[in-house]
Amino acid sequence: MSVAAPAIFDRMSALADTTRSRLLLVLERHELTVGEMCQVLQLPQSTVSRHLKLLGDEGWVSARAEGTSRRYRMPLDRLEADARQLWTLVRPGVAGLPSAVQDAERLRSVLAERATRSREFFSSAAGEWDRLRADLFGRRADLVGLLGLLDEEWTVGDLGCGTGQVAATLAPFVHRVVAVDSSPAMLDAARARLAPLANVEVRAGELESLPVDDGALDAAVAFLVLHYVAEPAQAVAEAARALRPGGRLLVMDMMPHDREEYRQAMGHLWQGFAEEQMGGWMTDAGLSAVRYLPLPPDPSARGPRLFCASARRLDR
Repeated sequence: MSVAAPAIFDRMSALADTTRSRLLLVLERHELTVGEMCQVLQLPQSTVSRHLKLLGDEGWVSARAEGTSRRYRMPLDRLEADARQLWTLVRPGVAGLPSAVQDAERLRSVLAERATRSREFFSSAAGEWDRLRADLFGRRADLVGLLGLLDEEWTVGDLGCGTGQVAATLAPFVHRVVAVDSSPAMLDAARARLAPLANVEVRAGELESLPVDDGALDAAVAFLVLHYVAEPAQAVAEAARALRPGGRLLVMDMMPHDREEYRQAMGHLWQGFAEEQMGGWMTDAGLSAVRYLPLPPDPSARGPRLFCASARRLDR
């Protein structure tokens, strides 16, 4: 009865070929396509592919699809202990080969060529980059990505949630969102939008008397809502009450403007808020570290310029 050879012999056989060992050397720290490996080793594609198949069968290399290409690497961190030990023994001898030294030089050129292609693109596209990126990923991609800085354990209040757009954006990044609004029509739209999100609770209530317990929120946001509130100073005080010690309030709204027509056409009660006014309300509410920053104007926007004001509840 024949006895199967130990797996280590198969691994030794895979490394016995110089070409395969050279391939592993370049794939040890870099992920390359077949075409790039052909450039580095100066071998035809059929030869490189044949050796890659054997190395893949023996677990020395892994591959992942990227579009129509495949990228290969040596998953050193996932190799079995005996394979890592074997490579540790073989590697110094392979690295000292004249052909491997030349491979290393050509590898640097291949990687430099990658960087050159990228630089050439940006040299020609710098003036159009913002438009190109917006076409590919949307105008809000960078802002939404920044929400990853939020603490995943936070409970956040979306005060004046409207149809729930902000709450829906926040929900994937935090533990819980409490969305509050007083308009029945807006609440209906918010509940419809937010129904699939298990960590969002929609509550009916006025911002001047929030249906939120003291210290229940780690953060609260009020986006483009204070100019609809009869008593914005009271709304700020209520938001501060609902924050835990150290919790943060973020208000985004309009800077002072003279567009009186908004009162009739859109129901605005206030024509924006000045820095001194907003800062005073936040300070009176027991908030500290107040900041008021005008936001860069959006060329496509037709409304007044916006500001962002933030503050932190004092520990008490």
